[in-house]
Amino acid sequence: MFVDSHCHINFEGLADRMPDVLANMRELDVTHALCVSVDLETLPSVLAIAEQHDNVFASVGVHPDHEEAKEPSVAELVELAKHPKVCAIGETGLDYYRLEGRSIEDMEWQRERFRTHIRAAHQTGKPLIIHTRSSADDTLRIMKEERADVPGGVMHCFTETWDVAKAALAQNFHISLSGIVTFKKATDVQDVARRVPLERLLIETDSPYLAPVPYRGKPNEPAYVSYVGRFIAQLRDVTDEALAQATTDNFFRLFKIPRPV
Repeated sequence: MFVDSHCHINFEGLADRMPDVLANMRELDVTHALCVSVDLETLPSVLAIAEQHDNVFASVGVHPDHEEAKEPSVAELVELAKHPKVCAIGETGLDYYRLEGRSIEDMEWQRERFRTHIRAAHQTGKPLIIHTRSSADDTLRIMKEERADVPGGVMHCFTETWDVAKAALAQNFHISLSGIVTFKKATDVQDVARRVPLERLLIETDSPYLAPVPYRGKPNEPAYVSYVGRFIAQLRDVTDEALAQATTDNFFRLFKIPRPV
């Protein structure tokens, strides 16, 4: 059985066809999903889905790309994280990909938002879900300065090199790989997929984005995490069952979710 450790099934195109999304998960042996928050404005939709389905969990956070979103405080994140289905803080992190005429120095608001989330993770004891794009050095630096290794967490939709992966692993983080790993030119990601210790590996869809081969270019959904898992199993020369078991065990352990009986 596989688990989708990061998806956005509250987004349009998935939320409005939830029975099909859940049925497709069952058909492809995907048992659980973590629906990840990107801002406080849409958080109620994330929590509602988690409340309605025993096998869906939630996070609380504001994405670094959402510049106009309500800025969270540590206290607010801590309070929201008390919800019984919330198992993580994030997604948070840094994204310098679209500077739009600004410099990296102008992105201090992102760095402060990131620190706020790490501090909330310390207070709640819940792991972090970290997004980093074109910002690995600053991401790792702030993680170290704020002692992100204490709550730990996951570098989601990882697209960096093995050197960045090693630095994140050294800070008590897991590495989560998305459908990008199945793309022909994603050689750095495939290298990471082969080398990450199995006990620190997660898989995800980041749906509705980044559908894996053979669905590349089409809307993604949690069921397709099974293709991610099977592709990585081939890269590592292990059975699908071994890869599924390890990543599922890692999911429940990292997010402190009781295993279903």
